[in-house]
Amino acid sequence: MEPHLRTKGTNFYSIGLSYKKADAEIRGHFSICEEAKTAILNQAKQEGVEGLLVMSTCNRTELYGFAQHPFQLIKLLCEHTHGTVEEFEKVAYVHKNSNAVAHLFRVGTGLDSQILGDFEIIGQIKAGFKASKKVQMINPFLERLINAVIQASKRIKNETEISSGATSVSFAAVQYILARVPYVSDKNILLFGTGKIGRNTCENLVKHTKNDHIVLINRTRDKAEKVAGKFNLLVKDFDNLKEEANHSDVLIVATGAQKPTITKDIINTDKPLLILDLSVPKNVDTNVTELPNVTLVHMDHLSKMTDDTLQRRRVHIPKAEAIIDEVRSEFDSWMETRKFAPTIKALKNKLVSLKDAEINLQRKKMTDFNEEQATIISDRIIQKITNHFANHLKDENTSSDESIELIQKVFQIQNK
Repeated sequence: MEPHLRTKGTNFYSIGLSYKKADAEIRGHFSICEEAKTAILNQAKQEGVEGLLVMSTCNRTELYGFAQHPFQLIKLLCEHTHGTVEEFEKVAYVHKNSNAVAHLFRVGTGLDSQILGDFEIIGQIKAGFKASKKVQMINPFLERLINAVIQASKRIKNETEISSGATSVSFAAVQYILARVPYVSDKNILLFGTGKIGRNTCENLVKHTKNDHIVLINRTRDKAEKVAGKFNLLVKDFDNLKEEANHSDVLIVATGAQKPTITKDIINTDKPLLILDLSVPKNVDTNVTELPNVTLVHMDHLSKMTDDTLQRRRVHIPKAEAIIDEVRSEFDSWMETRKFAPTIKALKNKLVSLKDAEINLQRKKMTDFNEEQATIISDRIIQKITNHFANHLKDENTSSDESIELIQKVFQIQNK
């Protein structure tokens, strides 16, 4: 059943791109920084877009909103990122109405994540919701839909084991280091950048490598010190980056810059150096691979590491999908009811006004008229008639748009 999503001649669309077809470089072109998110929302508001959710992570960039044509949303995305429409068309997807709703459910519940069962995405959806709400860009439909997705995500997390055996890009990075670097607890590990992935990597490094001299560098030292304090790491100044990089056996880059922060010029050591780039856009220039002693691995490669954990997780997909179907059907019922509720209300008001006029007339005509009894009977009949109409409109086989039009015509009513 296609939920009624149209409003004032618009449809609900999801437009975007993800790791499935777009590599890290192209995803980097469409990456939306916080300022750009605000600018997109404000411009959309000025252009009369009724509701919009903006989401950008290292694995995907997506816009969900109401538009007369999806190009309205594509244009907004391209105007506020480094991506072009031509580039977008090569790797993008556009989902409409019911399919856009289904897509948000899959994304929000980790079924569409690069690493199955990765629930970090729901945090991004909540943040996007908050940002849109702040500028009044969340309409009742989006509010109800996002809450339904959050509910489905919570249930899947609690009722299935789809996220068991912790794995994420940062976890995969540490597993990769453990598999490739012998005597890792004695090695010099430098972590550059303290974003979310950087912090998670710290935690995993400390937990799994038993290395007690991991060095942390961030552009702003106080941020690095906050993270370091939690995990008992050493903090060095940004000015020491070159020196520390050359002193390292493993360099993990988790910065959020728009251009590479690590290039070939920084490295002047001959000893083997493993560089892991966990950033989107890529923050390590591929020219480092011109150096024979350097091995460069990007997060896209790490995410393809299908281990036993991911195989075990796949078993839980059907259960997760059943939970989505359950929450989705409640949402669809709400949509249908919301669609015809104004007509039923208007019909009831029309019948009540007919009843009131008739009771007034009978009161004048009949001296022993029992108004109380007549009101009770009339109200019950009105309730039964409106129930019949409501059940008819709820029926899956009903073309509710046509029926609503007919009810309005017959009873000469208009939704307020």
